Amino acid sequence: MPDAPEVLLITGGSRGIGAATARLAAAHGYAVAITYLANQPAVDALVAELTEASATAIAIRADAASEADTIRAFDTAEQQLGPITALVNNAAIDHHSPVADLDASELERLLAVNVTGTMLGCREAVRRMAHSRGGLGGAIVNVSSMDATIGGRPGAAAYAATKAAVDAFTIGIAREVADDGIRVNALRPGMTRTDMTDYLEDPTTESRIASTIPMNRIATPDEIAAPILWLLSEEASFISGACLDASGAGFWIGRRDA
Repeated sequence: MPDAPEVLLITGGSRGIGAATARLAAAHGYAVAITYLANQPAVDALVAELTEASATAIAIRADAASEADTIRAFDTAEQQLGPITALVNNAAIDHHSPVADLDASELERLLAVNVTGTMLGCREAVRRMAHSRGGLGGAIVNVSSMDATIGGRPGAAAYAATKAAVDAFTIGIAREVADDGIRVNALRPGMTRTDMTDYLEDPTTESRIASTIPMNRIATPDEIAAPILWLLSEEASFISGACLDASGAGFWIGRRDA
């Protein structure tokens, strides 16, 4: 009888980096559970695509910032697919505002999704994966951002702060669970072409931002999904507590207009 497939839960997986990760994971034999909040047509199309390719995939509606939704998502994935052995905390929202115009309610939502959501996802994964709790072990990848390393581009300081929190939490939790069969790493994408970066559709804006990246171009979601899958794989079996940059060599210094 063949071994059961590895089970991967991806939060915020209906589009962009999450969807690319789901496709690549399915191609590598994972059974994939994809959470989404609002874009049901996109996630339904993704699940249909994966299923037609003979992969196992389900979609679960869940707000990453909700503790109840997070627990339900993990429970549903386990009931339908089996024990979760991999987690990609990808759900996040963007935020651009000058500091003088920051809105408290928007900040609360930003922190709830990007920081609390990541922490809740890690908590539920550890509860299920930890050897000391009867789990099989596993790997977690938290999707951060290169913004965490520079405080963000103009207007993105609050967003960058949430991703810096993700980095710090990743390093701390990795130490905490290292002896319990769980690896935890962060992947820091540079500027990537997704629905969240629709401003790149303007050629002038795209060129201006690309000029701040040493490779002089924007990443594709597939280029971010690949290192995420590598961090989940046994090839990265001794890597935990790392923040891996997928950034096109980072940033040129001195470009202040992008």
